[in-house]
Amino acid sequence: MITNEIKTAFDAFERGGNIISVNQITAGLINATYLVETDKNEKYILQKINTFVFKNPDELMENIVGVTKHITKRIKEAGGDYKRENLNFLPCNSGEYYFRDENDGAWRLYIYVDDAQTYNKPKDFNAFRDAGRAFGRFMKLLDGYPAETLHETIKNFHYTPARYENFLKAVNADIKGRKALCEDEIQFVIDREADTHKLTDLIKEGVLPLRVTHNDTKLNNVLFDMKTDKGICVIDLDTIMPGLSLYDFGDSIRSGANKGAEDESDLSKVGIDISLFEVYVDGFLSETAESLNDAEIDNLAYGAKIMTFECGIRFLTDYLEGDVYFRTTHPEHNIIRARNQFKLVADMEANMNELNAIVAKYKEKYKNN
Repeated sequence: MITNEIKTAFDAFERGGNIISVNQITAGLINATYLVETDKNEKYILQKINTFVFKNPDELMENIVGVTKHITKRIKEAGGDYKRENLNFLPCNSGEYYFRDENDGAWRLYIYVDDAQTYNKPKDFNAFRDAGRAFGRFMKLLDGYPAETLHETIKNFHYTPARYENFLKAVNADIKGRKALCEDEIQFVIDREADTHKLTDLIKEGVLPLRVTHNDTKLNNVLFDMKTDKGICVIDLDTIMPGLSLYDFGDSIRSGANKGAEDESDLSKVGIDISLFEVYVDGFLSETAESLNDAEIDNLAYGAKIMTFECGIRFLTDYLEGDVYFRTTHPEHNIIRARNQFKLVADMEANMNELNAIVAKYKEKYKNN
């Protein structure tokens, strides 16, 4: 439905045509998203930014516009199709890249990528390999972009030591009286305290470089061409920040290579799918092996473990605090999610030698070849 709010926001941007239809896209959980079609056969995505989550849209859009303009330049230089391989944001009539309405709502507009689709789970090995290739290419296109110029849109988003500190505070406060219900899970985290700062220690030592990272590399943040079924474009750029290559690789494995769903309560169904892990490594390193250093590549499997562990800590913390962050459908939802992630961590630990051997195999295949 074309509301006055949507029409006012859409008309604030530089583009041609008048609205003929608006359809809300409900797949996302954070922003309000609409597919807008015009009488000039144009399609756009109009989004109302969630300013409760992203409190400074100036900084958010400065990150996104800077990065996407850089990617467009690189794609053009390579002779690619930047309108399909990248998100293209449009400025307002004022020149800004977002619009503030009379109720202080923040809106942005970008060109819709037609004839493309997303997947929530890998449809097959080729799709997951191509997701690895797409996220790897995204990282390669941003190699050399000054990460230090980016704003931190969500503070300490993948800073595992801070997640651990928040967890300890939640355990000690026990405001919902749930501590006694998850003693095994609490001990699981405490036993692995050393893991929470290994990556940050390597940053301080200068071993792992800060890069421009996506920080939310779920499979459904890759657009796949409907004709070729190839991964063509990385979307959902709100969490672009300085980070580690291991964050992006690790979160893809955590979310895409688990044999079970994220909230599967039957833990016998949960574990690392080594075949999916291997095809993702293949796709990812086919694009990034030349730009990543040895320490980054050698720690990829460990990065997958840490991103899974961190996510489990967050679920457990939210359970102890009364389910205030993650959307839940029943009182045990977050503790089931935490147990699920911890089972995946344990399975990664049990198979770490094999996972590292897979990484080494594709490092040899792609690096300096």
